[in-house]
Amino acid sequence: MRRLVHYIATTLDGFIAGPDGGDPTGPNGFWPIPEDYIQHLVAEYPETLPVHARQALSVTAEGTHFDTVLEGRRSYEIGLAAGITDAYPHLRHLVFSRTLTESPDPAVELVADDPVATVRELKQQDGKDIWLLGGAELAGSLYAEIDTLIIKLGPLTIGDGIPLFSRKAAFDPRTWTLADHTALKSGAVFLTYTRVGS
Repeated sequence: MRRLVHYIATTLDGFIAGPDGGDPTGPNGFWPIPEDYIQHLVAEYPETLPVHARQALSVTAEGTHFDTVLEGRRSYEIGLAAGITDAYPHLRHLVFSRTLTESPDPAVELVADDPVATVRELKQQDGKDIWLLGGAELAGSLYAEIDTLIIKLGPLTIGDGIPLFSRKAAFDPRTWTLADHTALKSGAVFLTYTRVGS
């Protein structure tokens, strides 16, 4: 069965974005992107690079982890504001929204249904794992469905911002097993956890 994998970058103090919710790696972002970080993404997670980064880095690798990406409306709109209607044309791209009525891109599937029911259906289908990109609201609503966490832990703190999971997520303590880790010389650490009992 396919797994739902929350593959996300977070600061040491647990934030995925600043208080404004903007792209932390964008032109006005605060997230450091050293060379070894990029090299690791290209080597290990090429399918998670957005189309413009794949083109700039001449990445054509299909990737081995994911064939589907799930995104909330607010995260998706960050790309739209930059003129990108489908940042992941090499993946099946689902955007969860109850307010968007028409997809800006024919390849992007809008889903207004319950995210939990949708994910449970996706898990039963053939294919690679499902990448939960974010944001915090969608991750919070899918909290109980996440089988694996891959945390790209950045060597920085920001004090306040958008947390890993929405503050609306239910209090539901879970235990995770460290399955893999990679520490980069630049300070970033990739931590892979699997949910106990998953």
